[in-house]
Amino acid sequence: MKKTFPLIVFLISLQFFGQNDPKTAFQKSKYELAVSYYKKADFTKAIDLFSLAANIKPESEIGQEAIKKVDTLREVLRKEILDQAVGTWKKSGNQPVWSSTAVNNENQSTVEELIEIKEDQILFYEVDKKTKTKKLLKTENLIYNDANNTVSPFSEIILSDGTIWNCSISEKADVLHVVNVAVKTEDGIEKIKSDNEESYYIKN
Repeated sequence: MKKTFPLIVFLISLQFFGQNDPKTAFQKSKYELAVSYYKKADFTKAIDLFSLAANIKPESEIGQEAIKKVDTLREVLRKEILDQAVGTWKKSGNQPVWSSTAVNNENQSTVEELIEIKEDQILFYEVDKKTKTKKLLKTENLIYNDANNTVSPFSEIILSDGTIWNCSISEKADVLHVVNVAVKTEDGIEKIKSDNEESYYIKN
């Protein structure tokens, strides 16, 4: 009995400290908050919080559950944004479409830049404003960034040159905003922390 008692005390202590581990408590709170947003069908906030919870302690039971939820919501949110994005978009510049700078730049240019988004590809075109001649510049496969996300766990795409772009669409689905958030190199993914290149497109 004398040998058993210290063992019991030791096991109880381990359980106590495990429950009071700050990282575990923080992970649990973020997971529970994610579940609350999930139940309200606010999937964008839910996936961000599930992703955060998963990264705190990926090996834990909560971490594993959070990873499963991220994978599920990725499919839902990507389909939602892709359904809105499919079609042709005209580049308005690197300023919001309502700004005077964007209007001035558009007026000065002799060509229009278009992108055509399909289910699995993005086609880049250049159109001469006078002749209306349309020239295909390049075609990119639609590849999502599933690892080391820098901004969003569902709306980042990787182009063939290694640049990673976060894509968002306005509530009315008439403005597409893309921001270069990172670049993929041989050493991994490097986040771009300042002077990010960005572009705005309007539905054509």
